[in-house]
Amino acid sequence: MKNKIGILHPYIPENASEDERDVLDQAEGISVALKTLGYDPVPVTFDLNLEAVGITLKMLNPAFVFNLVESVNGRGSLIHLAPSFLDYLGLSYTGNKTEAMFLTSNKIVSKSFLAASGINTPAAYTLSSLKHDASVRGRFIIKSAWEHASIGLSQDSVISVESASELISELKKARKRMKGECFCEEYVDGREFNVGLLSGENGVEILPPAEILFVGYPSGKLKIVDYRAKWKPKSFEYLHTDRTFNFGPEDEHIIKSLKTTAAECWNLFGLKGYARVDFRVDGSGKPWVLEINANPCLSSDGGFAVASALVGLDFPMVVKRIIDAI
Repeated sequence: MKNKIGILHPYIPENASEDERDVLDQAEGISVALKTLGYDPVPVTFDLNLEAVGITLKMLNPAFVFNLVESVNGRGSLIHLAPSFLDYLGLSYTGNKTEAMFLTSNKIVSKSFLAASGINTPAAYTLSSLKHDASVRGRFIIKSAWEHASIGLSQDSVISVESASELISELKKARKRMKGECFCEEYVDGREFNVGLLSGENGVEILPPAEILFVGYPSGKLKIVDYRAKWKPKSFEYLHTDRTFNFGPEDEHIIKSLKTTAAECWNLFGLKGYARVDFRVDGSGKPWVLEINANPCLSSDGGFAVASALVGLDFPMVVKRIIDAI
């Protein structure tokens, strides 16, 4: 008899946004891969009715749970609730553990860890910290403190200010349109990269870095991966962002530095299974870590899968690597 595996994903309402519905595509692709590997996958919905979720999982009695919970009730700030609850139930599960999920999902906390460890990350400010730093001025990008998938990010997110009071005013306005708390970080004008990491027999494997190309962006249009670029297929941003894994000798030092820094992030946060580190590289070639994505998107045709294929790993093999890391 096949081993039953629970594929844990958040409840997705009918009127859910594009970024929320994406997890259902991930679950479908992983289900196919699990069947290829000889498992019997069963979808399990995770929401705030923890008693009901617990009963479902106990009745299923899975060999392990494939955790795909990226948010709960539309809130990324609750992402760590799923692994924490699985710990409570004593169930094994894929991907990163509760502590790593919390530390990396809260961008303000993760950036403080990065900075304290000497890893380059743009300086960040919150409403509370700005009250004690009157000298702030320059160009900043405003982001959600918890949400990933470029939620709340647009061309209007990058601002220039002459004082801390101006920045406080902008943050207060942004908080009204974003889910929960937001913060700002110094804007790095440069190239955008991401690096996937995957557990292997001999430790973490650094997958080939990818660069996001902003093709045909007119002068004055910011080259950022905003919400439209990720989730609006008919938009200019979506149609004019591309991905490349091909680099010339002139980029050799950048690629080496990206890989080294990504590995440092893996070790710093005690990551396991799989992860992705997002970077900007400034004009001098210095990489700056924007954020760490523990349990990033695992679509069978997504960037992580494409990077894995470049080192000879098809999607079922990627899924098996993640399972083997439990």
